Amino acid sequence: MADIRIKGRMVNAIRISLDTNDHDAIRQQLTPMLQKGFPAGALAVIESSAEQELIELLQLLISLNLQPMAVTEGLLADQARAIQFPVIPADRQLQQVKATKELAAEAAPAPAELKAEQDAPEEAPAARHITSYHNEILRTGQCLVQDHGDIISTAGMNSGSEAIASGNIHIYGSARGRVIAGAGGNTAARIFCHSLEAELVSIAGTYCVADDIPQHVAKQPVHIYLNDQHELVFEALQF
Repeated sequence: MADIRIKGRMVNAIRISLDTNDHDAIRQQLTPMLQKGFPAGALAVIESSAEQELIELLQLLISLNLQPMAVTEGLLADQARAIQFPVIPADRQLQQVKATKELAAEAAPAPAELKAEQDAPEEAPAARHITSYHNEILRTGQCLVQDHGDIISTAGMNSGSEAIASGNIHIYGSARGRVIAGAGGNTAARIFCHSLEAELVSIAGTYCVADDIPQHVAKQPVHIYLNDQHELVFEALQF
């Protein structure tokens, strides 16, 4: 048995885009942003349109309880390579499109949440689960995102497109782009498609690229989910 195994795993990281090299200004502006909703130790990718000292910038971000993990290709790349700090390609630019239709419903509370609601002095607003329905093909360079629920596409996806949902993704057609379900860590999310031809599929950060998709499900109707070991399972669907 091999002593080493490689598994695909995507990580959640924030992208910090800087248009200034004034570190006092960066600290002043970034601190309240981080306090609003980012946990201490959050991973951070850095991009900058202003020349600046990378080591000093890294020290600044660490002092703000961030973990710098890489810079994007650009002005800071040479400095990063000089200190053997990771450099990653800049993001490809995708056009985010609106779903044809969205339906919202109140999410059912978990049992622990039910007791909390009973004990609460005031009724808290219920969480909303949103389903995005899209009846146009997702074309190359387009991205459909649903941060609070599911995506149902009735027209399929072209190569170079992307569908991202916090919940499940249903593609009633060919899935040829990047299909990312469970964004944000929902391990119960699932992917269904009529023809699996994706460049990448991912659930809750565990991913598989096209070359590693099992051949017996290529271009077939497929149900994809995570098992108890957080490994992707590709299950052929019979119609």
